[in-house]
Amino acid sequence: MTIWFTYFCITLFILLSSTALFFFVLTRGTLIARDIFGNSKHDASHVYPIYSNIRLIRLIDYQPVIAAILLFQYDRLVSVIVNGLKNTDLEGKNLLVTSCAFGNVLPRVVKAAVEGGVRRILIADIIRNELVHAAQKLDAHNELIEFVEENAVAMKQADNLVAANIIFFLLHELPHHLKAKALQEAGRVLMPGGKLYVAEFHRPNLMLLRILSWTYFKVFEPLGLALWDTHDPVKQLEELGGFSCERRTVFFSNFQIIIATKDSHGLSNSQRPAHLAS
Repeated sequence: MTIWFTYFCITLFILLSSTALFFFVLTRGTLIARDIFGNSKHDASHVYPIYSNIRLIRLIDYQPVIAAILLFQYDRLVSVIVNGLKNTDLEGKNLLVTSCAFGNVLPRVVKAAVEGGVRRILIADIIRNELVHAAQKLDAHNELIEFVEENAVAMKQADNLVAANIIFFLLHELPHHLKAKALQEAGRVLMPGGKLYVAEFHRPNLMLLRILSWTYFKVFEPLGLALWDTHDPVKQLEELGGFSCERRTVFFSNFQIIIATKDSHGLSNSQRPAHLAS
């Protein structure tokens, strides 16, 4: 019995260590390598290979895997957004999803929007392979969907274009100076009264979970820790002005959904703080 338990522990250790090494190489490890070799100057240099290489995208994008990464809170988080869309007037209006995401968030969001009478669904991402992969999930409604290759921090879409905009776990991967710009762009394309849904990590209340989360971010995704304080999305939206924000947290506050409603008289770019209007 003892020898089998020892084998089990060794096997589990090897499996976990290999998985951690795999994700480190394809996340922070890649960013370190790009900095060393001077390949960190283009717009998508902050994007990990698991979000850009089509083979890696298909390898990782399985619902059980994605659910486990989000501590099995994925369905709960998506449900908040879907229920919000069901209570949003989308009849004859446009919906935007800023950045594709793994899992079934796109099919569920699209289904809710179609049932709500949406006129057009825009799905934007800086990585073409993400759009290709997303299109394969959404064959049933492709006639209503426009896939656009765009940078979330400098979109080409018109002002006041959409009734709702969804950003699902993007901000924690953006360099700090781009986080507020992405939120500014997300709000710019919203029509007055429109809803911005932001799903992200949050500072946990439970100390053990906070320590584990801090360690995870330090090792794999160091750009995410700023969401706990200096780059809290709610604070940034309030600084931008023109939004009424509601924050909902789940799983000991480890995750958050922000529902930001654009005021009828949201600030124009010329009225925004200078460091955010650029």
